[in-house]
Amino acid sequence: MNNRDKYTDYDALPLVLEVKDIQNILGISRTTAYLLVKQPDFPTFRSGSRIKISKKALFDWMAGGAENAGRK
Repeated sequence: MNNRDKYTDYDALPLVLEVKDIQNILGISRTTAYLLVKQPDFPTFRSGSRIKISKKALFDWMAGGAENAGRK
């Protein structure tokens, strides 16, 4: 089993996440995770050819979505 499968809370997550982490955190498919990280408002950066996501930026992004969910 991969260490990434063992994360049980926010503090256990690494500071920089990969697409596989996003997939596990959000409980989405690999395809959906890649579609998500390609969205213009999703906070990603690249390290070579790898897509990386700041843990804080991910959770800030999710909180922003929750805040905006009731707005029309």
